[in-house]
Amino acid sequence: MSALAALRRVRPVMAAVTAAALLPLTTAAPAAAAERAAGERVLEDRVAMTVGNGVTRVKETIVYEFAGRDGFAREFVTGEHESATRDRVYRMTNVRASSPDGGPTRVTATREGTRTTVEVRAARDLTGRRTVVLEYELRGAITRMGAADELWWPVAGGFDVPVETASATVDGGTMIRNVNCFAGPIGSTVGCTQFYMNHAHTQGIYSQEKMLPGEYLTVVAGFPAGTTGGHALYERRQTVATAFSVNAVTASALLGLLVLLGGGVAVLYMLRGRDARVVGKRAAEGDHAPVAGAEFEPPDGVRPGQIGTLIDEQADVIDVTATIVDLAVRGYLLIEEEDRAVTGRLDWTLRRLDRPVVDLLPYERILLDALLTAPDGTARDAVKLSELGGTFATKLAQVRAAMYDDVVRQGWFARRPDTVRSRWTVAGLALTVLGIAGTVALALTTEWALAGLAVIIAGAALAYGGQYMPAKTARGSTVLAHTIGFREYLERGELPDGADLASRQRIALFSRFLPYAVVFDVVERWAGTVEDAGERAEGADNLYWYEGPAEWDLSKFAESMRTFTLTTSGSISQSRGL
Repeated sequence: MSALAALRRVRPVMAAVTAAALLPLTTAAPAAAAERAAGERVLEDRVAMTVGNGVTRVKETIVYEFAGRDGFAREFVTGEHESATRDRVYRMTNVRASSPDGGPTRVTATREGTRTTVEVRAARDLTGRRTVVLEYELRGAITRMGAADELWWPVAGGFDVPVETASATVDGGTMIRNVNCFAGPIGSTVGCTQFYMNHAHTQGIYSQEKMLPGEYLTVVAGFPAGTTGGHALYERRQTVATAFSVNAVTASALLGLLVLLGGGVAVLYMLRGRDARVVGKRAAEGDHAPVAGAEFEPPDGVRPGQIGTLIDEQADVIDVTATIVDLAVRGYLLIEEEDRAVTGRLDWTLRRLDRPVVDLLPYERILLDALLTAPDGTARDAVKLSELGGTFATKLAQVRAAMYDDVVRQGWFARRPDTVRSRWTVAGLALTVLGIAGTVALALTTEWALAGLAVIIAGAALAYGGQYMPAKTARGSTVLAHTIGFREYLERGELPDGADLASRQRIALFSRFLPYAVVFDVVERWAGTVEDAGERAEGADNLYWYEGPAEWDLSKFAESMRTFTLTTSGSISQSRGL
């Protein structure tokens, strides 16, 4: 196999990529060089390479024609992207310069990406011909290819000025099996001016005339396998692909952290967020038994708004709406449905009734005052539901806060559920942000970015799980158990078998339970039973707490109540703040 064929087989990616990358350089560099260093050039670039013991020692003699600059720069190709995760690298060490005739000798080497720029400077600007001897040691330029060790290196060129003549010799201390060389940009397949071996086949000789700025003389020499002691060098490429690489170590770390952090979140939930006990069992041990058989009463003294907050651990708008209906049923308000035919729109008036408020809970008193207090702070006897839209937001927030305080006061929660949720959610978000920052830092510097993902997942789980962290006490679980049985009765929308009540008694009973039906979202079904009772009750065209317009009767109650609850929830929550 020829050296040229081997080169094409080993470096197809490098050839294509680097050739494309250097194409603008070869076309634009002459003009730029002419502007920066008019009249400067490399008269001769002569290189001697000695290969052995894994190191290639290079001695480059540069005869440079100066025209006012203090030095020159030489660009070396010291890396190539072999894949998305790996780079081939060529390590230059012990770079030094000397000059027999006062040329520049101060050397600095700067690596950027796949290129290393070696600058050789003097203490003053120079003119005329100067000779600089540049020496360095090279590792990684040998590729093991089956029965051969192949040296590949762009040995001369890489200046920003033209090169008149370049030459190189390669000595490996053993017989050389084949030689080749190329001229032009990196990856060029254009042969150089001349290449051959000496008569003993122990030295490769190469030469090239006239190179443009940015062009190279690339030499190839094949040695018997194992005689050079050299091999290719590779580095892990720091990319997104490598940062999140999955292997036994990173996968184990991710799994371990997920188990540790996820288990920690689960333990927190079990210790802090789980209800005191499964509702059914705890209820049997408490002071209230679950509803069973024909029992269908709500828990003693428990109001609809309290039940709504207890069930889902949130003081929702619908819980406030249910409380408004409950205040009407209990005689504190009268709900009057206006005649759409007269007003041109569907609306209701909430009218205060003369009844002492000493029996109201704090959140109920706050709600009643909020409804019947005008924006200027004066008391009012009635308010239209449409007047609450957009003005009730601050008061609604106060009512909801009082509802949270109430369930703590009742002993159903040890802490306010909204506060518990907020604290755990904020902690989860903070952990997520920390995980994101850690993942970015790990991705930029290591291959352990997957570990950061575990922290992000745990933080997100904690933020989401914070919604479930409020824990009911034993007493709260007891009341909830009773509530569940009561809800099942309301969902059926009918009295238990054998119940025999007069129609007006049925209407009163259903009115009492209607606010609870609002909380359980069974208004339409439950109001239908009121409608059915009204049709059989002589003269039942209104309720004591709900008055419809003319020609209205209980047959229309189900639709009226469904619309009222929807409109009320929308009106009291309509605000920029919610």
